[in-house]
Amino acid sequence: MIDFWLAAGLLLLVALSFLLIPVVRGRRAQSEEDRTALNVALYQERLAELQTQQQEGVLSAAQMDSGRAEAARELLADTEGGEAERVSKLGKPLPVLAAVLVPVLALALYLHFGAVDKVELTREFAQPPGSLAQMTNRLERAVKAQPDSAESIYFLARTYMAQDRPADAAAMFERAVALAGRQPELLGQWAQALYFAGNKAWTPQIQALADEALKLDAKEVTSLGLMGINAFEGQHYQAAMDYWKRLLAVLPANDPSRSALEGGIARASDKLVQSGGTPVEAPLATAQQARLRVRVSLSAALSGNVQPSDTVFIFARAVSGPPAPLAVKRVTVADLPVDVELTDADAMMPQLKLSNFPEVQLVARVSRAGQPTSGEWIGRSQPLPSNVTARQALTIDSPDQ
Repeated sequence: MIDFWLAAGLLLLVALSFLLIPVVRGRRAQSEEDRTALNVALYQERLAELQTQQQEGVLSAAQMDSGRAEAARELLADTEGGEAERVSKLGKPLPVLAAVLVPVLALALYLHFGAVDKVELTREFAQPPGSLAQMTNRLERAVKAQPDSAESIYFLARTYMAQDRPADAAAMFERAVALAGRQPELLGQWAQALYFAGNKAWTPQIQALADEALKLDAKEVTSLGLMGINAFEGQHYQAAMDYWKRLLAVLPANDPSRSALEGGIARASDKLVQSGGTPVEAPLATAQQARLRVRVSLSAALSGNVQPSDTVFIFARAVSGPPAPLAVKRVTVADLPVDVELTDADAMMPQLKLSNFPEVQLVARVSRAGQPTSGEWIGRSQPLPSNVTARQALTIDSPDQ
């Protein structure tokens, strides 16, 4: 921030110079006028002395004329080269008062309407966080600076969950739902946060949120896992197995949670047999992986407005879903134009995959600060099916609002 305030200070000095230079000039003009007035007073005093001497008979008329002429020559010599008479500004307080008020008012207005907090936050996001606590602090400040940003609120909620702060996470998920709409993924994660915040006590609110999420999307992974847990705790082992098998079918083959999920299904099967029941086996469905190919280029009109080292984020997000990106690739302006492929393997979170959403939008954002949620320039595609096979063209050509 030091370079920012130095630049602001220099601009302020330039502004003050326009106010203070006339004051300095006014003082010079006043000095010149004071010297001229003194010379005139001395001339008048000399004439008075000559008239007194003539009246006393000391000077003749000829000597009087000669003395008057000599005094006039001295006056002309003293005032020779002087500037024309000007009206002095000295003594008028307006310029000095303005010079004092300009920086005070400028600072007050900037602190009220400016974005010094966002400037500082953008600088911090350009550097990787040193710890989870530091990341949480940055996200909290980002939410405070942009309270209507569903993306920032969503990421803060996820961070709270990672810090075992489910009550705070539930409050953030609720805000995200209010901003982004009742998307199934948000509803499922809100329900999960409420479940852990309530010490794993199942409530009608949690049931309603999970039911709504699965009604909107039968493959919503958080709700499937949560409903399976509730069914297992309620000794409804067949229902728990069904929910978890549905979840297993949509997880990537290399997802680390698959082994724990398979172990849970096996335990539920054993419990069902011990209680005298017979497990109903159902084949696990194989989820079809989405694969989007896109060529990203930069508009020629923007070539002079970006730097080769500026970061470019290329991602897909759900048209009807959470604000978080589903798959992300990162390149630089120097790499453009570039061909990239977005797949389920590029998912930021296992439960948010391209194949789980029927319709997506492609986005490419130039961010000088390296911040994926905001930047300087952006390009967006029209909504398209997540299983489209044709290569898409995406041009970065608009200011990022």
